[in-house]
Amino acid sequence: MATETIMEIGMKARGVIEELLDKKAESVISATKEENEWKVLVEVLERRAVPDSQDLIGRYELRLDENKELLGYERIVLRRRTDLDKERWYKEED
Repeated sequence: MATETIMEIGMKARGVIEELLDKKAESVISATKEENEWKVLVEVLERRAVPDSQDLIGRYELRLDENKELLGYERIVLRRRTDLDKERWYKEED
C-alpha cells in the first residue's frame, strides 16, 4: 500500500467531512483498508471554547470505496480536548 494512496484517502476524507459538517477537521487519526472499502477516522472541532482545553472534539468514522466515494459516515465519539482517558468520552448511542 503506497503512502501516497493513504495520504490521498486521508485528504479526501478530511475534505468530505468538512464539507458535510461545515466544521474544521483537526486531524486524520487512522486510515485502514478492509476488503473493498477504506475506513478513516477524522477528528473535528465541534465547538470552540475558552479556554481551548474545553473545546469539544468529535471523532468520525468515514467509509470510502476504492474510488474515494463516500459510502457512509458517523460520529462515534465526542470528547473535550483534554479528555485523554477513554472512560470520559461521550460514546454515541445506537
